[in-house]
Amino acid sequence: MRHDKSLVWFRRDLRAEDHAALFHALKNSRQVVCAFVLDTGILDALPRRDRRVAFILQSLQALDQALATLQPGAGLLVRHGLACDEIPLLAAELGVDAVYCNHDDEPAALARDAQVSQALARHRRAFLSFKDHVVFERSEVLTGQGKPYGVFTPYRNAWLRQLTPFFLTGYPVSHYAAALAPCPAHGVPDLSSIGFEPLELPPLLSGGSARAEALFQDFLGRMDRYDQQRDFPAVKGPSYLSAHLRFGTISIRRLAREAWTRAQAGDAGAGVWLSELIWRDFYHQVLHHHPQVVTQAFRPEYDRIEWASGPEAEAHFAAWCEGRTGYPLVDAAMRQLNGTGYMHNRLRMVTASFLVKDLGIDWRRGEAYFAQQLLDFDLAANNGGWQWAASSGCDAQPYFRIFNPVSQSKKFDPEARFIERYVPELAALPPALRHAPWEAPPPALQAAGVVLGQDYPVPVVRHDEARAATLARYAVVKSRALPEA
Repeated sequence: MRHDKSLVWFRRDLRAEDHAALFHALKNSRQVVCAFVLDTGILDALPRRDRRVAFILQSLQALDQALATLQPGAGLLVRHGLACDEIPLLAAELGVDAVYCNHDDEPAALARDAQVSQALARHRRAFLSFKDHVVFERSEVLTGQGKPYGVFTPYRNAWLRQLTPFFLTGYPVSHYAAALAPCPAHGVPDLSSIGFEPLELPPLLSGGSARAEALFQDFLGRMDRYDQQRDFPAVKGPSYLSAHLRFGTISIRRLAREAWTRAQAGDAGAGVWLSELIWRDFYHQVLHHHPQVVTQAFRPEYDRIEWASGPEAEAHFAAWCEGRTGYPLVDAAMRQLNGTGYMHNRLRMVTASFLVKDLGIDWRRGEAYFAQQLLDFDLAANNGGWQWAASSGCDAQPYFRIFNPVSQSKKFDPEARFIERYVPELAALPPALRHAPWEAPPPALQAAGVVLGQDYPVPVVRHDEARAATLARYAVVKSRALPEA
C-alpha cells in the first residue's frame, strides 16, 4: 500500500544502512520522517550514570548525520517521554498515514507496540513492523513437527540448511533516499539535558555506525583465528561488536553474510563466529516461544532448587558483584564488567558458574546484575546464558558440570596477564601463583607484599566443598553426580 507520509520509529536499529523498516517506508511513501524516543518508561529506572544511555546518544548523533548524508535536510527527530504516548502524538503532529518500525520481541516491547498500534488504529493510521534484528526469527526455523527447537545443534543445522543468500541480502536504503523529508527541528540531546551525568566511553566501547564499521574491519583481519583466540581474555580475539548488534548500529545480515561466505570457503574461525551469531538467533526464538523464561526456569523442575539465602549469601553476593571473592579470575572479570560495561564471553560463563554453583545463589540475581552493568545487555542472550550456566535452560550445560575457577584461570589466562590488569594487587606475584594466591608459599607472598585477607581476600568458599554442596542442592532435579568438566 502506498502512503503519502510515513514515520519510521527507530528502536534497537540505530543505523541508516540496510534497515528493513526504513527501506520499506521510503519505497512505499511519498515522504518519510524518522524519529527516536528516549523512553522514560525505560530510562527512569536506570542509574544516572549509565553507559548504555551514552552509547545510544552517540549512536543517535551518528544516525542523525547519516540521514542528512542520504538526503540533505533530513535528520532524526528525538522525543523524550513514554514511547507509547510520544509516537501516537508525533504521528498526529506530522499527519502521517503509517508508522514503520522493526520487530522487538521482548515481552515489554511487544506490550508497548500493541499499545501504540491500538492508539494509531483509532485514527486510521497503520502500524507496520519488519524483521531486522536477527537472520531468522520467531517461527521461521522449526522442527519437522512444526515445533520450536530446544537444543542448539539441531537448530543450527536447520538454520544453515534453510539459509540462502536471500536472507543475507541487505536493503538498499540509498536507492529511495529522495523520499526522506526535510527535518528542520532535528537534533540529539546530551546526557545532562535528559537527567543523566556526563560520561565518556572508551573508543573500544563507543557508539555509532562508524565505530561499528571500524571494529568490523579490524575483526575481518582476525576472523580466521577466532576459533583459536576467542576464549583467552588477555588476547584480542572477539569482534567487540556485541553492543553494536544489541543497538543495531551494524546489520546482522552484513556480519552473517561475511561469516557464511568465509565459512563456506573453509575458514574455521569464520564458521565458529557464525555459530555464535546463530546462538543469538536461537536465544531470540526461545524468548519468543517461551516468554516465561524471563522470570522462570525453562526447565520447570529447576525452580524447585533451594538457593542460598541469609546474611552469608548476601555477603557472598556482594563479594561477587564487587570482585572480591578471593578467586582472581572471577574477581578480574567482575572488575572488568564494573569498570567498563564489558565482559569477555568465556568469563561470563566462569563468573556465572561461580555465582550459581560455588556460591549457590539464584541465577536470576546474577542475570539482573549483568542486565544492570552490561553495555551490550540483551534480554534474550543474557537470560539464555544465565540459564545455560545454571543448567535450567535450553541445551544447558549438565548440572554436574561445574567450572573450577582455578583450572579455568590456568587454561585461559595461562600467563595471568588478564588477572594482572584487573587485580593489580597480585601483580608482584609470579604469574603461576596469581591463579590461586592462597596456595602460594609464604615467602613468595611476603616478597610480593601480599597479605591475604588484607591486600587481597581469602577465598569466600572452598571450591571442592562448594561443588559438593551444589550437587546436593541439585539433587531435587537430578540424582546422578558425575565428575566435573
